[in-house]
Amino acid sequence: MISLLPDELIEKAREVVEANRKAGRRIAVAESCTGGLVSAAITEIPGSSEVFDAGFVTYSNQAKMDRLNVNEDVIGTFGAVSVATAWAMAQGALSASDADVAVAITGIAGPDGGSEQKPVGTVVFARATAKDGPDDVMADSKLFDASEGRSGIRLQAALCALDLLMP
Repeated sequence: MISLLPDELIEKAREVVEANRKAGRRIAVAESCTGGLVSAAITEIPGSSEVFDAGFVTYSNQAKMDRLNVNEDVIGTFGAVSVATAWAMAQGALSASDADVAVAITGIAGPDGGSEQKPVGTVVFARATAKDGPDDVMADSKLFDASEGRSGIRLQAALCALDLLMP
């Protein structure tokens, strides 16, 4: 099968689709810095419609607020690249879909936009499930190697997000 996406990304997406199909789970993704890369990888897999419910690309802060109900105060206080924003994005994706699990990704892919506190390569993830309450949302920040540039950071982030979608 010919794909525009890297083989390692497609293989990881195939694992996610197959594992979630076996688990009977529907998934959703809320993406910012990956710009739909995770959703594209999942939908590259034949039969993904059995498990993939929705993908939200909310690149701007306004889109995060409008589409995922991220509170303006959260973004204003903690920033778009924060555990609080990723948590709210994951909750918003879960609420706006029929998914059993949602993963959110927000970060700084560069080459600009980084700071001393949040350098280029900083990506924050959150995972929320329908069976757990809002206090059970898992969120974490990672600093990816920026030596491969913007595309490399986005690929590393997409692979991490796919890992979080595994049952």
